[in-house]
Amino acid sequence: MQAKSIKGKSTEEIKNALQQSMADARPDGSVGRGFQPTLAVAFLSVHQDRKTICEILDEAGLTIFGATTNGGFVDDQMEMGTAAIMLLDINPAYFKIYFEEYPQKNYHEVAAGIAKNALKDFSNPAFLMAGSHMETDAEQLLFGFADIIGKQVNIYGGMAGDDFSFTNQFVFTNGIESNRGMVVLAIDENKIKIKGRAICGWKAVGTERTVTKSEGNHVYTVDDIPVLDLTAKYGGLENISPDNGSFSIEVAAQFPLQLQRPYGDPVMRPGLQVDWTDHSFYCSGSVPQGSKVRFSLPPDFDVIEKVIQGCEDLKATEMEEADALIIFSCAGRFITLGPLIGDEIEGMRKVWNVPMVGMFSNAELARATGGNLEMHNLTTCCIALKEK
Repeated sequence: MQAKSIKGKSTEEIKNALQQSMADARPDGSVGRGFQPTLAVAFLSVHQDRKTICEILDEAGLTIFGATTNGGFVDDQMEMGTAAIMLLDINPAYFKIYFEEYPQKNYHEVAAGIAKNALKDFSNPAFLMAGSHMETDAEQLLFGFADIIGKQVNIYGGMAGDDFSFTNQFVFTNGIESNRGMVVLAIDENKIKIKGRAICGWKAVGTERTVTKSEGNHVYTVDDIPVLDLTAKYGGLENISPDNGSFSIEVAAQFPLQLQRPYGDPVMRPGLQVDWTDHSFYCSGSVPQGSKVRFSLPPDFDVIEKVIQGCEDLKATEMEEADALIIFSCAGRFITLGPLIGDEIEGMRKVWNVPMVGMFSNAELARATGGNLEMHNLTTCCIALKEK
């Protein structure tokens, strides 16, 4: 499998980059058709002209797996407002795109339907997926696949972004898009090897606390104290007011809850939206009543080292060689680490030194280390692909 990454801030730049990637310079100076990709993994700023870019890719004969982002990157070049696209020349018989919407919020049912169809096409499918809309219960999407294919199903992905406006996100493929749907790339794992790691690095601090009142992802109290008040006290936060527009982002990025598990690593559950009537907040995923949580320390430089070490371990134990890398990195890491996020991106690329494309997502979807399929936050999900 050959892979090439292209980027651009305009449709013209993307068109030119695509043409250059497919050009084949000959000894006599003429140019013919060389690299012939079949699949485009397209991560676009919500402000890019998705329709035109998709038309350009479609006219070149490319099947599109696409999502809007909170920023994208190609190899070690990170930019806001850009289009970051990976081109792959996978045999079309080895993959298929599925696209479905879930306006009725029937997440599990929709995902299970895709899984059933994928099993008709491939005996051993693996999946790359992206979903849209802030209300989406992404774990139910994962469970839909697991219930049909089995808990061992190999699946990775992320939730679409919108340049940090948190208002309207999109997933798309050839000729269609949705702000409340999912795009799924099914891969024949008998032909393409795909392995990944979800790595966070945020350190837990203090004793375990008990969630004393919650409904789904809506957490009301921890140790019988409104969760917002407890978070503010722990973090020494001031100006606790709905008039402080950056407060929710500060809570989510700096002081997230860590949901403890009986086995496997804990998963991050930052508060993304505050209910000021009772100082509760909505987390990124479910937090069952009675579950145990711990607070997190604000990140230090070693969170970057942990991500790179995780990739090095993946290479050493499961994926010695790769043809391409696809990254879903939490928007919260971008906010918290600032320019240092570039060191993390470059470090991941250097592990395999192959073409890479990535996006800053609203959530990351993968198997927790030593655990189950989960929706993550403040996490980097690194996926390596290699044709067998």
